[in-house]
Amino acid sequence: MSLINERQDFSTIADIFLLHGSMQAPSFLDGRLCASLALHDLDAEGWLQMVCYNLGVEQPRDATSAEHLLGWRRQTLEALSAAEMNYEPLLPDELFSLGERAQGLQDWTLGFLEVVRDAGEEPRKQWSEALREAIDDLAGLTDIETDIDDSTENENDLFALTEHARMAAMMLYTEQHPGQPQVEQTEQQGPAH
Repeated sequence: MSLINERQDFSTIADIFLLHGSMQAPSFLDGRLCASLALHDLDAEGWLQMVCYNLGVEQPRDATSAEHLLGWRRQTLEALSAAEMNYEPLLPDELFSLGERAQGLQDWTLGFLEVVRDAGEEPRKQWSEALREAIDDLAGLTDIETDIDDSTENENDLFALTEHARMAAMMLYTEQHPGQPQVEQTEQQGPAH
């Protein structure tokens, strides 16, 4: 079975980064990936170039690494375009402290907003008011407190902020790709045959 079809998680991608000599967490690039898929329909070759540039290498060190990186792009695109609306940012999971998870969300947001800002004002003119507000609200996540204690209250707050980022990402994708996902049709007619 090809690795490209395996589920890519934060730790797997972070390990790939380490193999390439990079200590950076994958969340920043995941934010860039998500926004680039929405705004530019980033293809597989462009994605590998972006990752390699950020890792400071010319190409993935081996076929397995390349497959994991391509699988990351594929799974993100599938989740953004799925009727189930099940996209999840690639963030540290519950094995990490709340502070590390908050840092991951902050990094993801910085990467996402960097691509959105680089796209300029033209795409923004076509967006709904709800999407513009959601994107503007994301800017606040770039300043969130990351030195936080592991507490239920902080965990709930972080979950709510992560959910906002997730919804903003899906809104951006769906508005840039009308008809994908076909949520309304799926709800009314049931699954396609």
